[in-house]
Amino acid sequence: MPHLTSTEIAGRIEDLYGAPLTDLEAHAKNQPPGMVSALLGMHDALALAERSINFHRDHLARLIQSERQIGRHEVSHLLDGSRRLAEAVAVRDAQAKSVTAVLQSLARVPAPALSPPTPSPPVPAPPLPAQSTAHSR
Repeated sequence: MPHLTSTEIAGRIEDLYGAPLTDLEAHAKNQPPGMVSALLGMHDALALAERSINFHRDHLARLIQSERQIGRHEVSHLLDGSRRLAEAVAVRDAQAKSVTAVLQSLARVPAPALSPPTPSPPVPAPPLPAQSTAHSR
């Protein structure tokens, strides 16, 4: 199963709550911690990991340009950049897997209908007590 990107996760969160991510973030700031803030935090961690992957991948690409000599000094930078890239990929994969699992367990609750509720049928009156046919003295 391919991992969802932070953009796809943002879309799913917006669909789930029926509001843009920026509105949800503003709303979550004024609320006690809950599912919205948890999902937003997971989304932020995923987006950060994706930015880290891009940064380290670009850094490694600059280090291994074809016209550049690779000496002892550059090798240590290549190894460090490769390690950091691998860590960022591991974080991204873990975050994507977790947030996807949480989102799959949630479903949007349909909004209540805006039409007035239908009146319930009248409740029948309770039966009257049986009257005795015997004469009293």
